Amino acid sequence: MAHEATRDRPGNAAQADRSARAVFLLTGPAYLWLTVTVLLPLVAMLYFSFLSEAPIAGRVGELTLEQYRAFFEHAFYLELILRSLRLGAEVTLFCFLLGFPCAYVLAKTIKGRWREALFLLVIIPFWSNALVRVFSWTMVLRGNGLLERAIETVFPGAGSLDLLFTYNAVVIGLVHSYLPYMILTCYISLQAIDDDLIAAARSLGASWLTILRRLVLPLAMPGIVAGAVLIFVPVIGSFMEPRILGGRQGTFIGTIIEDQFTAVFNWPLGAALSFILLACVLVIFIPFTFAARRMSA
Repeated sequence: MAHEATRDRPGNAAQADRSARAVFLLTGPAYLWLTVTVLLPLVAMLYFSFLSEAPIAGRVGELTLEQYRAFFEHAFYLELILRSLRLGAEVTLFCFLLGFPCAYVLAKTIKGRWREALFLLVIIPFWSNALVRVFSWTMVLRGNGLLERAIETVFPGAGSLDLLFTYNAVVIGLVHSYLPYMILTCYISLQAIDDDLIAAARSLGASWLTILRRLVLPLAMPGIVAGAVLIFVPVIGSFMEPRILGGRQGTFIGTIIEDQFTAVFNWPLGAALSFILLACVLVIFIPFTFAARRMSA
């Protein structure tokens, strides 16, 4: 017995080596691609954030903390970050309030071809260019636009809305752009919940609100958190929707960062503001993730 166990050890080691080699060959290209396309640009941006000026056109930048000092010396940047965080929170909340019921209906109520048809409606926005979608909202939200005409037809004398170039227009455009992410992530989590659990809770006399609060929401929390991350992070750094739909009211930290890279050519300040925004996101999401894990445990 001991001799056979000793003889099997080289075979087990060889099998483990083959498994490790197979895992490396399968995952290596993906990690290499992520390193080249994500990690290296981030490292370059971090380096730029500590320079006095961008090292382009023969200029030589010196290492300095001036860009980070500028953020703390000008309250304007902090106000823009807080305004951007508020925008991200509101858009994420509206996406959850609209997307979670839709995902629940798709996962637990509608079956067959109707579900496929509704899924098609959910993903249709991904088939069109984002810039086209945003500009289409300018036709809807402007004064005497499609929305105002429709309301005037149903409620004559309702008055002018003229939502274009307002904060609300930015929220509407961003909710439209990112709502599918919340629907799809919540749908995956809700689809994994056994229908017998909900039926058992109903048979025990639990109300629908109790089932939602103590059963459905905790089990669907991974999808909710994933959707919140996919929405909140890009929204706080968005610049296209705020610039087109917000006008003067569309000034956020994302538009300022874009201006630093494209208009002012102050790449170090743009990089520093980007990493400060990244730090704010990490500070928010790390405790949020732990709280969500406790709720789903």
